[in-house]
Amino acid sequence: MKKIINDPEQFVEETIDGILAAWPGYLRRGEESERVLVRADAPVEGKVAVVTGGGSGHVPIFLGYVGKGLLDGVSVGNVFSSPSADDMLAATKSVNSGEGVLYVYGNYSGDCMNFDMAAEMAQFEDIRVVTSRVRDDVASAPHEKADGRRAVAGLFFAYKISGASAEEGGDLEEVHAATKLAIANTRSMGVALSPCIIPEVGEPTFTLGDQEMELGMGIHGEPGIERTGIRTADELAETMTRKALEDLPFSRGDSVAVLINGLGATPPEELYILYRKVSEILDAEGISIHRPFIGEYATSMEMAGASISLLKLDDDLTRLIDAPAHSPFLLQQLGT
Repeated sequence: MKKIINDPEQFVEETIDGILAAWPGYLRRGEESERVLVRADAPVEGKVAVVTGGGSGHVPIFLGYVGKGLLDGVSVGNVFSSPSADDMLAATKSVNSGEGVLYVYGNYSGDCMNFDMAAEMAQFEDIRVVTSRVRDDVASAPHEKADGRRAVAGLFFAYKISGASAEEGGDLEEVHAATKLAIANTRSMGVALSPCIIPEVGEPTFTLGDQEMELGMGIHGEPGIERTGIRTADELAETMTRKALEDLPFSRGDSVAVLINGLGATPPEELYILYRKVSEILDAEGISIHRPFIGEYATSMEMAGASISLLKLDDDLTRLIDAPAHSPFLLQQLGT
């Protein structure tokens, strides 16, 4: 294991310390937990709060999207492990202004269990909580079993839409409805070229041959739909984009936001090569790209690979995807 770390047991805490040291004007630690980050101005009076959480090792998801127009708070667990229910409750209490709290998180069993427990505990604190679970990965279950799908980089679109809706003054039902629509309209698929190493474990999470890649692999190394030989960028873009297009399905005349996401060890040049082909495919299908997002939005430690996410837009989602957003990880991308 070659990593720029100190004690593997302190990996999460030192990551949070570094983020707080870098961005004190944006973020602060939440009350009652060392593993909670919130907006520096939280709780924001009169505003619905949006909270997420998940395992460490995916920056900028989850720690990177706390800020104005995005999330109000986040709790994190160990690498690839759910935060505890107590930490989620601490995040909830730290951002609650009395207008209710929306939980937005990935559809993973540990997260579902602990977030549901936190929501129940919040009720005893007179905090109203509603939940949106992201299920964008088309490779993880067939269309007829879409409720069992896992989340991948499409989480970013859910954060952007929910945060914008809350920031413009939507009530809890309105913010929840906008988030549900974004989740229903998002489809993703990824490919992994190499494993990653969890610091506390010190060994690769899985193995791939020198001439192998795995289509549809999840961001924790969950199995995909096919282990195959190395394919070209155009071949990968064709396969992943077609899988996403067919699943919703998307149609001629649709407008979409496109996310080409690097998993941690993929050069930006390769992401743009993928986008080149994705844009060509969408243009041929009569689908217009309203806005591209290209870069590292949901990583998996040092895993090499990428994912493609498509969000079908209507007028409301277009307004919300374009709304200003301020976080340390999104300032340049959104021009704010």
